[in-house]
This record gives sequence, C-alpha cells and structure tokens, in this order.
Amino acid sequence: MAKNLNDIKIVPDPYIHHPESGSYEADDWQSETTSVASDLYRGFLENGRRYQTLRNAEYFSPADEQQFETYEVGHLAALLMNSDKANPLYCAPIKEPKHVLDVGTGQGAWAIDVADMFPNARVRGVDLFPPPNSWIPPNCIFEVDDVLKQWTWHEKFDLIHLRHGIGGFSSDEWAFLYNQCYENLEPGGWFEQIEMDIRCECDDGSIPADSILLTWGPRFFAAGEKLGKSLDITKTMRTFIEKAGFVDVHEETKKWPIGPWPRDKLLKDAGMVNLQHWLAGMEGYSMYLLTKYGDPTPWSKEEVLIYVAQMRKALGNPHIHAYQRAKRIWARKPVVGEHASKFA
Repeated sequence: MAKNLNDIKIVPDPYIHHPESGSYEADDWQSETTSVASDLYRGFLENGRRYQTLRNAEYFSPADEQQFETYEVGHLAALLMNSDKANPLYCAPIKEPKHVLDVGTGQGAWAIDVADMFPNARVRGVDLFPPPNSWIPPNCIFEVDDVLKQWTWHEKFDLIHLRHGIGGFSSDEWAFLYNQCYENLEPGGWFEQIEMDIRCECDDGSIPADSILLTWGPRFFAAGEKLGKSLDITKTMRTFIEKAGFVDVHEETKKWPIGPWPRDKLLKDAGMVNLQHWLAGMEGYSMYLLTKYGDPTPWSKEEVLIYVAQMRKALGNPHIHAYQRAKRIWARKPVVGEHASKFA
C-alpha cells in the first residue's frame, strides 16, 4: 500500500518533493536528469489555466489542479474499459516487471497503481510538470524531465508505458520518442501505448448530422495541423512503433461510450465515467488550441467557453449514443539475434 510522504523518505530524481510546502527542490548533485528551477513549478498562466514551462515548445494541455482531476477520471475510465483483463493496467504479457517507466505520467495514477501492484518493481513516472500527489508508494519515483532530450537513466526498463500523448509531439518527435523507448528497453522488454480518437461517433444515427458533437474532432484535427502536432495519431502510431524496430505487435481498438447509455452494466459505468472525463476536460483540452489555432482565426476565451458549454449540453442528451474509439498497442523489443530487429 502507498505510504504518506511524511512517514517515508523518498528522494526522486531530479527533485525532492516537500509535501509540507508543495515545493520541488532541485537536487543537482545526484540527479540523472534535468534540475527544476523555482519558476518551473509555477508554470505560466493564460486564460485562467496554468501551463508547463520546461519544454521550450508549445504543449496545449494545462498543468493545473483542474486538469490533474481530469486525468484522474480518465485513468478510472481506462481501468473500467480494461477490467475484463486479469491486469487492467496494461496488456503486455509481463507478469512481474522490475523496472517500469511511465512516459507522460500526468498526475501519476497509472505509475502509482503499478507500483502498488508490484511492490518489488521500481516505477518511474516522468512528465513536464510535477505531479500533485502527496501519497506515493516507496517504490515509485516521479521525475520532471523532457523525454525529447537524450535519456540518461542508468537501468534498462522491461516495461515502458505511454498514454494520452496526443498533441504532444510532431512526427519527427514521435519517431525520436519511439526510438528512445526502443533503445532503453531490455531485450525482450515491452512497450505499450493507448491513445484516444477524439471524434464523437455513433452506430444508430442518434447524433444528428448538424450536431455540434460532430465538429469537435475535425476542429481539433485542423488546429493540431496548424500547431504542427497531429491529433489524429491513432492512424499512425503502429507504423511508428514498427519502424522503431518493435516486433510481436498487438493492436486492440475499443469503442468507449460517452455517457451511461449502454445496457451492459460495465459499459454503462465506464460510459458515465468517460462522460465525466469529457465534461471535466473539454475546457482544458480546447482553450489553448482554439485561442491560438482556432478556425478560421484564433478564438477569444469567451468563444471557447460558449463552445464548451454547447458541447456539454449536447453530451448530456440521454438520447444520444455517442462513443469514441481507443487504440491500444503493445509490442516487444527483439531479443539478441532475433531476425526481426531493425538492425537486421
């Protein structure tokens, strides 16, 4: 079970977390990664939301308490949608991982759950902004770093996990990231990624042709193209993973209901949670993109808030049976001598 940080001493790389003050102190002399300046934790504020400042490049998702709560709800939705598996946290066939990396850990829920499930494993969660948790298992380490810089961890991992990387990287950056994951896995180690298609769909015609719900995906795909970071990555992730050299590639696509409309009890519960994820997260996901790259010209904050309110109202219609697709891929790094290696 997780322990209170006040009761145990954890020295994360590259910062020490002080739960009393909520601050993160740079620990340069023993860090393997980037030190954290005092202004990093503050980030920068725009349109009432806080954003990261570690990477000198645009990233549209906020790093504030409201967004961390959104990630928490999204994590619960992912667990419910994978609850038919013996291990709902990942699908890779590794029963006792020893060194685990969670790329883009967000609020850290996945890393914490894996550390709780496997107390003998060392689990690292890395992101551009410090996670807000005050309860962390002793075998879990959170680090602030940019995964687009050369990785400097000493140990190789046997499991690397990535979730909701949408909009975080350009095509060249995705290729670099997958190569970094490949190079930093043990031979035979596994990489797993799950990403959401942001379009609202239905199979029974319950979404009218003129519904505002049908504008969400195309509008954000267009904004992502202007930003230079495609949001339609479910179409390309497998190709990138295979080009990096991974083999034994498994792919699973599920329809995640948005709302409690399914008759199946599990899907009804998952749909209710996923609806809350949408309702909580739409403002954060849209504010930066639309005020910078809205179509045909950048929107005002007020226009974004009106659009989000209209989306929330439409999603609240119990007669609409909307869903989104989620793609999960897990793949293995070849063992030495395996002919499918990218070096063959």
